[in-house]
Amino acid sequence: MLPARVTTGIKSFDKLCGKGFIENSVNLLVGGPGAGKTIFATQFLLEGCKRGETGVYVTFEEDKEKFYSHMASLGWDLRKYEKEGDFIFLKYMPEQIKKMISEGGGTIESLMTEISAKRLVIDSITSFSMLYKTEFSKKEAALKLFHMISKWGCTTLLTEQEQVNHSAINLTLSSEADSVILLYHDKVRMRRTRGIEILKMRGTNHPKTTCHFNITKNGITLKKLMNAA
Repeated sequence: MLPARVTTGIKSFDKLCGKGFIENSVNLLVGGPGAGKTIFATQFLLEGCKRGETGVYVTFEEDKEKFYSHMASLGWDLRKYEKEGDFIFLKYMPEQIKKMISEGGGTIESLMTEISAKRLVIDSITSFSMLYKTEFSKKEAALKLFHMISKWGCTTLLTEQEQVNHSAINLTLSSEADSVILLYHDKVRMRRTRGIEILKMRGTNHPKTTCHFNITKNGITLKKLMNAA
């Protein structure tokens, strides 16, 4: 039997990967500043809101009012979904996530259970990873975090801020994630061009190349496949 899928709200992306993320999977979205990580993640949560699936957005850096204002410029009224109980905004210190892991869940786990959340975004996991000094300790913490999240019965998207290019990719957390999606923001002939690549997605037949995308008033829209540079 094929695994159930959770649509991302980006129809053109879902077509590349069998109608979305595998249900209850932990997915990693990697890109540099301005690559589109937060927009992708918010689009994923909003799709759940439209389907009556409660989503939780956890951030270490974003100011709530600025975040809501920025998303309103795309026509996304997060306050409306928050009032309806479908969108939860949480600002945490990275140390609180570290404590949550040591306690085996804590406050967030209680909230996820109470509201029966189906979608979770942590934007970004980079600040959390910086609390650990060695690659081994980062991977160990990631394994514990992913294992804990997997018990919550939700589909999760973690963002990681890392400048990626087509020839050199250093992904500490990739081995633990069910899927890894890369966002490129390359300069070609003095102009920036955006690309998205599914580096891996377990149990999924997906393209092995990069696809152009735009950020429009409707969010992320994929265009055409492109050859990796």
